[in-house]
Amino acid sequence: METEKDPPRLLRALFDAAVAAADPMRRLPALLPPRPAGRVLAVGAGKASARMAEALESVWGPSDGLVITRYGHGRPTQGIEIVEAAHPVPDAAGEAATRRMLALLDGLGEGDFVLALISGGASALLTAPAEGLTLADEQAVNEALLASGAPIGEMNLIRKHLSQVKGGQLAAAAWPARMLALMISDVPGDDPAVIGSGPTVGEAGTAEQAAAILARRDIAVPEAVARVLAGPTGVIAPGDPRLGRVENRVIAAPAQSLAAAAELARAAGYAVDLLGDGLEGEAREVARQHARLALAAKGPRVILSGGELTVTRRGDGCGGPNAEYALALAIALGGAPGVHAIACDTDGVDGAAEVAGALIGPGTLAAARAAGLEPQAALARNDAHGFFAAVGGQVVTGPTLTNVNDFRAILIEG
Repeated sequence: METEKDPPRLLRALFDAAVAAADPMRRLPALLPPRPAGRVLAVGAGKASARMAEALESVWGPSDGLVITRYGHGRPTQGIEIVEAAHPVPDAAGEAATRRMLALLDGLGEGDFVLALISGGASALLTAPAEGLTLADEQAVNEALLASGAPIGEMNLIRKHLSQVKGGQLAAAAWPARMLALMISDVPGDDPAVIGSGPTVGEAGTAEQAAAILARRDIAVPEAVARVLAGPTGVIAPGDPRLGRVENRVIAAPAQSLAAAAELARAAGYAVDLLGDGLEGEAREVARQHARLALAAKGPRVILSGGELTVTRRGDGCGGPNAEYALALAIALGGAPGVHAIACDTDGVDGAAEVAGALIGPGTLAAARAAGLEPQAALARNDAHGFFAAVGGQVVTGPTLTNVNDFRAILIEG
């Protein structure tokens, strides 16, 4: 295999294999049931939802429905309407499309069937603020949560209790119709209640717990948000009869993507250490831990991991968890010979930038010095994207049309 002689090419090939393994066109058709008789409606949201709709119609043919995806992630469909909206902070286009989706579900009967297509990104794209809140309130909360470094489970519990569609409320809107929700997981543990803030899954966590998270993390929110969290919630509890006709099924997950990358690495002659597909934590801290593992490892070897790292915003730079991980990893490795790495988001978007992530190698720090950059200062500013743009390490894919979250690979040459 030619790539085994070129570590950066092999690392990029591993990432591409991980993305391909989660392509909805590969995963969804084989898992679809026969098209039910009667009225069938497809709804959904997420960065992969348009590709999922395209895959659905490749089997069922033209279908009725509406899905919401991120700007630039649309796909051609035969009947299902694709609406593009903002992510990671919701916008008016997402709110208007969500309200139209709820109107489509209103009045369905027991003989009707709803196919829900849910993937990562649905939390921002599927947006209908709870009574008493405005879109501006929801935007403020999203921005504060994204800057806080809170893990996805905490963020989504808060989002659910500020919404009319998350936390099982989409499924409740479709009741008494039968619903099958097909999901692409971008969350550690692949819990359907966390994917996209669980629009088709009940939630046991309370509004009081959501408010406690905000207080514990000292996250400032509009007064209207505090009032909503102090009042009754619209979130649907597990066991509610309106969820009794819903089946939730994860069709693609990070573990499958890591397995595809591991198979390719082994074929190239590398031993593989798999750290897990559900890693969480501060990106720079996880990077330091992984640097210690890499420096102690004997090659040829590839260390793989997935999950969802976070960044606590400290500066005014442009970055994301994958690029910040790569920058912190390069600093911790200190130019160690024979060690290369890639860290990318499988949706092609790291943070809010149109950059998937970054590649590093033994020469990364030297290239930075030659360009007059101070790596530690860039890390302090959360300016990892700016750093890698200057040293030539950015990985830019464009929309991948799927989303199984972070992909990280460290390659140790023999």
